[in-house]
Formats: sequence, structure tokens, C-alpha cells
Amino acid sequence: MAAVAVGLGSLVTGVPGVPGAPGGRAQAAERDAGGAPLPDGPPPAPHIDLDKVTIPELQARMADGSLTSAALTAAYLRRIATVDPRINAVLRTDPTAMRQAAASDARHRRGSARGPLDGIPVLLKDNIDTRGMPTTAGSLALAASPPHTDAALVTRLRDAGAVILGKTNLSEWANFRAAKPTSGWSAVGGQTRNPYVLDRNPCGSSAGSAAALAASLAQVAIGTETDGSIVCPAGMNGVVGHKPSLGLVSQAGVVPISAEQDTAGPMARNVTDAALTLAVLRGDGAPRPGAGLPDGPTHPGGLRGKRIGLWRLPSLGPEVDALMTRTAGRLRDAGAVVVEVTPPYQERLAQLEYPALLSEFHRDIDAYLATREGPRDLAGLIAFNRAHPAERTCFAGQELFEQALAAPPVTDPGYQAMRAELKDLSRRSLDETMATHRLDAIAAPANPPAWTTDCARGDNDVIPSSTPAAVAGYPSLSVPAGFVGELPVGLLLMAGDRQDGELLSLGAAVENRLKAWRAPRYLPTVGTSGAAR
Repeated sequence: MAAVAVGLGSLVTGVPGVPGAPGGRAQAAERDAGGAPLPDGPPPAPHIDLDKVTIPELQARMADGSLTSAALTAAYLRRIATVDPRINAVLRTDPTAMRQAAASDARHRRGSARGPLDGIPVLLKDNIDTRGMPTTAGSLALAASPPHTDAALVTRLRDAGAVILGKTNLSEWANFRAAKPTSGWSAVGGQTRNPYVLDRNPCGSSAGSAAALAASLAQVAIGTETDGSIVCPAGMNGVVGHKPSLGLVSQAGVVPISAEQDTAGPMARNVTDAALTLAVLRGDGAPRPGAGLPDGPTHPGGLRGKRIGLWRLPSLGPEVDALMTRTAGRLRDAGAVVVEVTPPYQERLAQLEYPALLSEFHRDIDAYLATREGPRDLAGLIAFNRAHPAERTCFAGQELFEQALAAPPVTDPGYQAMRAELKDLSRRSLDETMATHRLDAIAAPANPPAWTTDCARGDNDVIPSSTPAAVAGYPSLSVPAGFVGELPVGLLLMAGDRQDGELLSLGAAVENRLKAWRAPRYLPTVGTSGAAR
């Protein structure tokens, strides 16, 4: 569809390709979910293209008084009510969202705004503890009682003045329950759909965060990743997703898989917004000039002389490979040096990763469950799933839970040797490749074209590009690269440990060169090649 210019003072009543959800039904559903009531009449404001506006542009308007956070928040709430019934990305909106926005407006009027996220609506993946709101990881086992405190990253967002708009659906337990899950499905939220083609999968596990951004239901969202759970859904939904270096963002209050790999990270429609959000998540406040702010959008020559290694991954299909060829050509035309690479040790990483994660999950989920009401440990979760048929309506399996319960403890020498080898080989796979070719980053396809969602079959998601950076704890960034027919494909960029600022700056330059984003059309289906039908 064409970019949607939304009048912030008026209700969004329909979107091309999205049959209009009756306002009364949408509002009723929102009240049932305990969400924010839709405002009757926010102050009028200039028309803003929610698909394309950036945080700096919004802050400039808030500073000159031509926009309020209340009007912006109301516009996003109305868009959720109108559009989200088609994609099922937002589980619930925060009933305090408009009060948060009003407090931000008061700060702006006093000249005491707290930084670039003050007044900006943010959606949170529903495995991030949020006081006063259910935080479920998609499981009915955690649905009864909200957490008592915010995750550390939520505290940072609140302290920065961000408006917590609501919670997004996810692959249940971040895709770490069944051997053959369906991404974007949870017992709490049902199935999230890809906004580009509704019968296609959004990837996971940060499915709702990515799909919500593609549909312009918030300015930014927070996802989490153990291996691929930010960058794959970002690529498959045509948005930006940044997996930070391990330890840059606090893990406290986030439902875990593994402390050795887990991290939350920003997702946005542009790299600038992702970078500004990361600065808040890591506790930097407003990024300082010269401290890694992305300059690509204002410096189109930012790729000249950069050396990028292209890891082609032809296993993702000839159409993705052809897109990578075109992408490499465009980067070369902008002055980058692109050389083909194949990082080593990938087969061994694939052999070791899941066995290590099983031991770590048992340790870390038991520790997390001790902080919540409900099942107290992994054995209790397994029993819960067996006793509740609603947990098995898409796929029945909980093989990973059962294997984790039987896995060696993290004190076992065999496990410790596995994790040590994983850390060593994953870092060497990137460090050696970058040193040999004198690279600024390694690039690879972030995802194949989205597969058809099918509970009986499960995912078709063997996507090896995310693994080296995920296991090493190094940063990675997915930016839109283009399309296979109607389906988005992302370009995954990887760099060395704590090189997040440099990677975001390079990603902004790549984004500016490729200009690959386009708004979804909410097609009901497409042919096997991704062409609409």
C-alpha cells in the first residue's frame, strides 16, 4: 500500500488492503484485554506519515509545540484498534498510556524533556517484565498474575520518558518449547500474521514486535534474541532489528533461555530510531555526537572505502541469492568494497549450540520462575502444559522442555567444555574472517522469503546467518534489503564485540543506499515465488 499519512487528531478508519475493522468491535476487544481506552478527542496536530517519521522529526515537532505526545499516542492507539485485528501483533495496550503521554507533554512545556525518547510510544515483547501488566512469554502458565516490578530495561525506558504503549505477541517461550514450533504462535495470543502477506509467517520469536512495526502500530518496539529472534523477524517483516553485544542491555526481568546468549534489543522502521533506543536501553541517555550516532541518512557517501564481506548462503534459495548479488552491486556503486566470504566452523557451532542451551535454560528458567507466581520450576511448566489442552492447540510438543529437564547441569564438565568451545569457535569464525579480509562488517541474508504458516508442519526456518554473532555475543543488525515478490528480505550485518555504534553507523549508510523499505499491502496470500495472486 502507499504510505499512510495519518491525521493525528482523527481516527484511522481504514487502510488499503485491510478491510476496516468496525471501531466499536476494536474498542470492545481492547477493553476486554485491559487496554488503554481510545481517546475521544486529542488535540489536532499536523498530518504525520507514521510509516516514515523518525524520532528526531517527532521531537522537533514536540519542541516547537506543533505536536504533543498525547496526540501521537492517541494516533497509535487508534491505528492498533483499526489495523491490528488483521495481524494480531499487539496483545494488550497499557491503560496508563495516555497518562504517560500527558506527563511527557508537561515536561516538554516546561523545557525539561528527558531526551529523544521522551513521549515516544514503545511496544514491549511479552517476555519483558512490566509492572501492572501481564507478562506471559505467551504461556497461560504466567497469565494469572503480572510481575511486581519492571525489568531493568523498562525502568530505563520509563526514566527516559518513553510511553509504554503495550505488549506484543511472541512465539511462546521464545520458540524454546517444541522441537517443531510455529513462529508467532502462543497460547495467550494466538497466531501473529505477516503484514505483507497474511498467510505467511512473521518469523520469531519477536514476531509481534516486528509485525507491529511493519504495520506502524508504534514508533519503536523491543524484542529479545537468543539466536535470530530479533534479526529474523525484522528481516521477514521489512523493518530494522538490532541484537546488541551481549551484556550491553540488562537481562534482569526478561524471561530467559540462556544468560550466555540472551539480550533484548531495539526494533524500528529506521536505523536512527534503533540507535536512539539502544542508547536508552544501555543507559547512555541521549547519544553524544561522535559516539556512534548513525550518520548514513545525512552522509550518503558513508559507504566509500568500507570493506564488507558477503556471506551468500545459497541454501536460502536462488531468489535470495539473486537479491544478494543486486545488493552487493549497489553497495559497490556507493564506493564499498564487497568480497565474498564463508565464516568457518559453522557445522560445529550447529552441533553444539542446542545441547548447551538445554542446560542453560533449565538453570535460568528455574531462577526466573522463582520470581513469579505460577509454576515454580521447569518440571512444573511441563506438568502445566500436560494439564492444559489450550497449550497444545497449534502444536503439542514440549520436547525442548523435556530435554532440558534431563540435560546435564551447568556444573557438568562436559557442558562446560561445550560452552567454552562454542564461545571460542563463534568468536574465531567472525574475528578470523574480518581480520583476513580487513573487513568493517560481514553481511548475509537475514531470512528467506516468509513461509506459509502451518501448525501441522511447523516452521521452515533453518537460517544459519544469525548464529555466529548470537553465540559469540557480538552485535548484529538487520536492515531491509529488498523483496522476493511481495515478501521482504533483510540484510544482516555483523561486527566485533562492542562495535555496536560502528555497526549502526554502517547500517544507516547501507539503509540510505538501498532504500528498500516499502509499506505492507496486507495481501491475503501469494504464489510460491512470492508474487501476489
